[in-house]
Amino acid sequence: MLGGGSIRLGRIFGIRIGVDVSWFLVLFLIIWQLSGWYQELFPGEDTKAFTLAVVSALLFFLTILLHELGHAVVAIRNGIPILGIDLWLFGGVAKLGRDTDSPGVEFRVAVAGPLVTAAILGASFAVGTALSSSDTVLHATRFEDVHMGGTVAVLSYLTLVNFFVLFFNLIPGFPLDGGRIARAIAWKITGDRYRATRFAAVLGRVAGWGMVGVGGLFLIRSDGFTGIWLIFIGIFLAQAARSAEAQAAFSDRIDHLRVQDVMDAEPVAIPEQLPLDRAEGEYFLRYGWAWFPVVDSGGRLVGVVSREAIESVPDAIRGGRPTASVMARDDGGSGLRAQLEDPLEALLTHEGLGRLGAVMAVDRDGVLRGIVTIDAVRRALQGALPA
Repeated sequence: MLGGGSIRLGRIFGIRIGVDVSWFLVLFLIIWQLSGWYQELFPGEDTKAFTLAVVSALLFFLTILLHELGHAVVAIRNGIPILGIDLWLFGGVAKLGRDTDSPGVEFRVAVAGPLVTAAILGASFAVGTALSSSDTVLHATRFEDVHMGGTVAVLSYLTLVNFFVLFFNLIPGFPLDGGRIARAIAWKITGDRYRATRFAAVLGRVAGWGMVGVGGLFLIRSDGFTGIWLIFIGIFLAQAARSAEAQAAFSDRIDHLRVQDVMDAEPVAIPEQLPLDRAEGEYFLRYGWAWFPVVDSGGRLVGVVSREAIESVPDAIRGGRPTASVMARDDGGSGLRAQLEDPLEALLTHEGLGRLGAVMAVDRDGVLRGIVTIDAVRRALQGALPA
């Protein structure tokens, strides 16, 4: 859904968190819309209204982030790497490093986000009720002018917005969470991931165009903002479902391929204790490559060293410095490696292919067994295309 050019905010549980440029537009629109409502609740207190609007908007996106973290944490626990979480125009997306490999894992990953949202919804309503009353919170969720404090108003907004997030995500249309749950069920029944994905994608297109129709009705009734927004989301959902179906068909054709099937099984690697001057002469000058993997005495991948890193060290001291001193260390989560048994599909979004143009193939002990270049992946994909 996203091209990967998001602005990085930081990491949570080791997961990269970023925001797309479109997020700032939505943040502005939400603050602008909520400012008007809070000004009606607190007339003459414009600063308070604006502050509450900003707090509400940021808390809303925090709940979206928690929703996506629910998906991400469950995915990681089931052995699926997470490339990152991005907040954007339509909320958020947790980008899985590869597809799920069983209907049970698919179901657990899909349902985790809605469960987090349901918990936030329940907590917001419960705390708001404890501070005022259930009637006050329910009236506020309809944006009715009732007497309440700022905290209850914010909690009422969070109750409302998380209700809609939960409802929207449970629509049984791929790639929404409800669609992924439907895919898991169909996958369990049929035993065929591709057929299940195609079924869920059809539901997604139906849901998307249905949303476009509802948006048209809102336009007829002069609710232009809601109508345009629903049409926009509906078209996106229908197109995303169609793309998911095409991706599933392609994935089905390369499902049998693994990293070990496309790697160069004779990798050239530099020992980590080799002096820099020898590394330069025996590897960089000999082969002319821009970088090499670095291994320890047992052949385990420990990092990658570039020509620039070696050249940054003065000639006079290169003989006394080991290669390990200037390499980019691999900690297992640096995006440099892939397991031999990983499916080829997992490499399509692999960080190493985009950054280095290659991925190091290692066995379960971390021993370097091969290198997969972007050209090798391209050739494998071209061979999978229909004639």
